[in-house]
Amino acid sequence: MDDFWTNAVFSVTPTIVVGLIFWFAMRAIIRADRAERRAYSDIEAEERARFEKLTADPHE
Repeated sequence: MDDFWTNAVFSVTPTIVVGLIFWFAMRAIIRADRAERRAYSDIEAEERARFEKLTADPHE
């Protein structure tokens, strides 16, 4: 019976390890994408504000 559980653990361990590595990699990619989108939105908002300031009617 001990041999069965040892084989079961050694059979499942590589799958779990590869799954964890995949999970951490995908998590890092998604977080990096989220941070990049946030930075892009900030830059875009600054550019829009600057454009609005440049194109504002000076007679208002």
